[in-house]
Amino acid sequence: MLSDIEIASAAKPLHIKDVAAKLGISEDELICYGTDKAKVKAAPKTPKAKLILVTAVTPTPAGEGKTTVTVGLGDALARKNISVCIALREPSLGPCFGVKGGAAGGGYAQVVPMEDINLHFTGDFHAVTTAHNLLAAVLDNSIYQGNPLNIDPDTVTWKRVMDMNERELRQIIIGIGGKTNGVIRESGFDITTASEIMALLCLADDREDLKKRLERIIVAKTKTGEYVTAKDLNVADAMAVILKDAVHPNLVQTLENTPAFVHGGPFANIAHGCNSVRATKTAMGLADYVVTEAGFASDLGAQKFFDIKCRAAGLTPSAVVIVCTVRALKMHGGVKLADLGAENVEAVKTGLANLDKHIENMRLYGLEPIVAVNKFVKDTEAEVKAVLDYCAETGAVCALADVWAKGGEGGAELAEKVIDACEKKSDFRLLYDDNMTLAEKIETVAKKIYGAQGVDFDPKAKKQLAELQEHFGKMPVCVAKTQNSLSDNPKLPGRPTGFRVRVREAKVSAGAGFVVALAGNIMTMPGLPKVPAAEKIGINDDGTVFGLF
Repeated sequence: MLSDIEIASAAKPLHIKDVAAKLGISEDELICYGTDKAKVKAAPKTPKAKLILVTAVTPTPAGEGKTTVTVGLGDALARKNISVCIALREPSLGPCFGVKGGAAGGGYAQVVPMEDINLHFTGDFHAVTTAHNLLAAVLDNSIYQGNPLNIDPDTVTWKRVMDMNERELRQIIIGIGGKTNGVIRESGFDITTASEIMALLCLADDREDLKKRLERIIVAKTKTGEYVTAKDLNVADAMAVILKDAVHPNLVQTLENTPAFVHGGPFANIAHGCNSVRATKTAMGLADYVVTEAGFASDLGAQKFFDIKCRAAGLTPSAVVIVCTVRALKMHGGVKLADLGAENVEAVKTGLANLDKHIENMRLYGLEPIVAVNKFVKDTEAEVKAVLDYCAETGAVCALADVWAKGGEGGAELAEKVIDACEKKSDFRLLYDDNMTLAEKIETVAKKIYGAQGVDFDPKAKKQLAELQEHFGKMPVCVAKTQNSLSDNPKLPGRPTGFRVRVREAKVSAGAGFVVALAGNIMTMPGLPKVPAAEKIGINDDGTVFGLF
């Protein structure tokens, strides 16, 4: 059986100019990076396409294949001579070298060039990292050079970032070694995907909007309690220069030559988890159907896609797909990873409680989801039948997706169900109103989407929310919590009940336009696993990369 990267390496991609031509993009609107990828300079046209979101059940170590299904669905629609474009996030180097080993789809449902997309691509992540760290450097320099803004060093919230999992840098002391090395204070690193600059880049309409968002970034307070912004530090223009090309969406293609935008990469557990508004709107202005995804499951990526991205950009989705696998459902039913090879229909039935909650969540937004059963080679007929029977009994629309093995051909049934859903008028609605308090918004998400009994706010979080309510109360909320459970406890799989969510801290991302609530023990700088994927990744003498999957 060929590996993902072996399949991708054997692909015969079109010249990127020909891929662009499928969408009506002219050659002079491209910034080409070789022959297989390009940035699109053209301003987005008025969105006309049907927008389809792909989400999933709660992630497990068994894998769900959300990106694989997204790509396969796009290819399946293209096989029906439908004008279609895919819109994905860019993978982060941290998870690629940590757990995932890659994030460009799998099998015969991939975007290519797979190794470039998973690694440095067009440099967007490096631009975000550099712009973020420029702001950090200018901030500390201002404090060192006489502190003209009267900044209180103890209130600085702007850390450094890097695109790697590095737990040892979560908390550090900077400025040690004497006065020439700056002012001593506590600081730390976040992963680049947690940077507010990544979030606001993905929510900006154009360069002008990007610059305004950069100016609004809050980095600290003065000694009299006033907010200090990037505009106060006179650095927003320089940051915009660093991001001058990063603002343009990246165009690539699938193995079947379907156009795909891959742009932006905020994490869904600690940020809003969606590709850029600019890429989505560009795709929607050029194609008739756009298939996109949001990180992790419905309680994170999908909820934030709707309540943050759609709210900010005025987007109305026409359909939503929930990806599940027999393997994931078995794990939610209590089966250990090492035992997944044995048939266990009862565990599948128990794990269906998790799927049921994600279906319920999508219905809260007025959307009737389509369940895509992502087929694995070792799934037994009885296990798959248990999922199909459940969907039939509960009235959930369901389709098998065999896209990993068959590409677009294996997504034909799913494509038909998606087309049927898109032909119906969307009853999409947001979960909460802008005028609710920040605490009420957090409680609404926790109770309705997670299934919590309520929310417990730490004293620190209460104080922070009270202050933020006065200045930023109309903003949506972005709850940062574990992706491994519907609750804020990663050790509670399935559909947990009787739990409460603990919010320990709150902060504003004024440039991005949302308030972040940190729940449970969520970390904004991940660590590496015991055996990192990096140990299996390498390059041959002829330049061929191996080990990405």
